[in-house]
Amino acid sequence: MSKSRVIVLSVVRQGLSKAEAARRFGVTWRWVHELVRRYEAGGLDALEPRSRRPRTNPNQVTEPLRERIIELRTSLTTAGWDAGPATIAAHLERAGITAPAISTIRRILLDAQLIVREPNKRPRAATIRFEAHQPNELWQSDFTHWHLADGTDAEILNWLDDHSRLLLSCTAHQPVTGAAVIEAFTATIAAHGTPAATLTDNGRVFTTRSTGTRNGFEQLLANLGIQQRNGRPYHPQTQGKIERFHQTLKRWLRQQPPAEDLHTLQTQLDRFRHHYNHDRPHRALERRTPQTAYNATLKATPDDNRDQHDWRIRHDRVDRFGKLTLRRAGHMHHLGIGIDHAHTPVLILTDDTTVTVSDHTTGEVLSTHTVDPTRTYWRNNDRSPGRWPELLPNTNDDAEHL
Repeated sequence: MSKSRVIVLSVVRQGLSKAEAARRFGVTWRWVHELVRRYEAGGLDALEPRSRRPRTNPNQVTEPLRERIIELRTSLTTAGWDAGPATIAAHLERAGITAPAISTIRRILLDAQLIVREPNKRPRAATIRFEAHQPNELWQSDFTHWHLADGTDAEILNWLDDHSRLLLSCTAHQPVTGAAVIEAFTATIAAHGTPAATLTDNGRVFTTRSTGTRNGFEQLLANLGIQQRNGRPYHPQTQGKIERFHQTLKRWLRQQPPAEDLHTLQTQLDRFRHHYNHDRPHRALERRTPQTAYNATLKATPDDNRDQHDWRIRHDRVDRFGKLTLRRAGHMHHLGIGIDHAHTPVLILTDDTTVTVSDHTTGEVLSTHTVDPTRTYWRNNDRSPGRWPELLPNTNDDAEHL
């Protein structure tokens, strides 16, 4: 029998006064009086301990809000977008609805069996994160594979601003070549300005330094004064932001109808890019969109300020004599590439001072030429001057063979 029942029975059955019962059992007279009152109203069962939970809770989630949270979770998941508690809270606030705590949203989703507990998930604090301080301070790039409806492999090349996570460019190719990297990069510069640095892996479309040469993309970066950074081989964590972005992109693509061709895939990518930049709240940006974060801060520029404004790209093919023609400022100029590169498809990149010709497929730099409006013929600076350059370093023995 509980102490409360003993106190009450000592008063109503044994005839103790409330003051005497209070002294005997070491409680206050008010508590004895309250117990007797409860007994008279509801009998001995009314003496059991009562819940201390408030009768009303002004912070309790209403049923319409609960349904809205579940609806957002379902619609975002179906569309292929992130649908965690933080993302749902951001969408609620954007709609003018006061969002409950992240833990409350998580509990609602758990109760609805829309998420599962992940007790062994690695905490975010366990990862050392790097972030550029300004937009255009560092652009990350990489490409990933995706299959068209008929199983044909396509490659998606992305450029991502490290500070704001703005998706600067997202283009489909079959496959990504050195020329495609240069074209996408120059178009991105035209739209967003010149970055201070780039970060990529060591793919041949980005760098050929391991062979002791420089490809067209590396030459372009040098011309513009852009610092080139490359991740350590077999260490994708260096490009962690764009690797994580590829997961978001593919999760969204899996919810779309399979693209029949490259044009259809590009249309899907354009739609994704707009939503990702302007509508999707980013957890790493305190629920801001990438476009908002990109516009909020002064843009970085290359350290040496060699931003070229008069540059353009052109596709061509070396003629059978190893030469190309280039019209500039109304005048025709001839470029000597080399007879060993006859009929090679090339990408021609021009800026204020230099013309760079690279192999369209491999990205290998075939020639560089100094812009000189006073001359019609611009020789290849990468080859020794003279009609027969192989004769210049010859010995007497070499001359006898000729």
